[in-house]
Amino acid sequence: MLYRNLKSKLFRTIGSLSVAGMVFAGALVAFSASSPQAAKASDITPPPLPADMAPVPAGNKLFLGTHSVGTQNYVCKPSGAGVAYVLFTPEATLFGDDGGQVITHYFSPNPFEPNTDPKVVAPGGTIRATWQYRDTSRVWAKVHANDPDPINGKKGAVTVDQTAVAWLLLDRVGSLNGPTGGDKLTGTTFVQRLNTTGGLAPSTGCSSLTDVGNTAFVPYTADYFFYKKAD
Repeated sequence: MLYRNLKSKLFRTIGSLSVAGMVFAGALVAFSASSPQAAKASDITPPPLPADMAPVPAGNKLFLGTHSVGTQNYVCKPSGAGVAYVLFTPEATLFGDDGGQVITHYFSPNPFEPNTDPKVVAPGGTIRATWQYRDTSRVWAKVHANDPDPINGKKGAVTVDQTAVAWLLLDRVGSLNGPTGGDKLTGTTFVQRLNTTGGLAPSTGCSSLTDVGNTAFVPYTADYFFYKKAD
């Protein structure tokens, strides 16, 4: 009940924000709000996981829950004998329990992993999903590897709704304090993306080589949960 009330409050607050300063030039620009407060872990209960989805490993505890609004951004690229949309970045704003922005989500180079893809110019490191807290601390993460057990194995990505992007468990692969010492996300060990809506690549606009380079910015929402080592 607390979780449903929280989510309802978030949508009401987000819906009341002024959109006069928000621009979609193929991407969602962050909402602004004064004195945002992050949702407390005790205020949010993650939903039950699908039976085949990997849980957060024991020894970790939830410390931050947020609701995100943004876009999944795709570009049409050659694929095999044809073409396909490929995700090139998400762009999302993550909100706390009062509707204020607390985190920005995007892709960026992870300085703790060398870039080994010759097709990507990224001297800073491997491109990874990134979350940056308002204190400028950052965490990079990758999708949890599937359990190799073919019968009882758990998955890091599970499609719960055929019209929405997958639910994910992500492992931290790097984190940094902000330049002035902000450390909210530095201790993150795992991130969950749950309760997703939308965000799938469209079925049009990428069907032939003449479409290569087309982009699609698809609205999505999700709940992101952040974990750290238990005390």
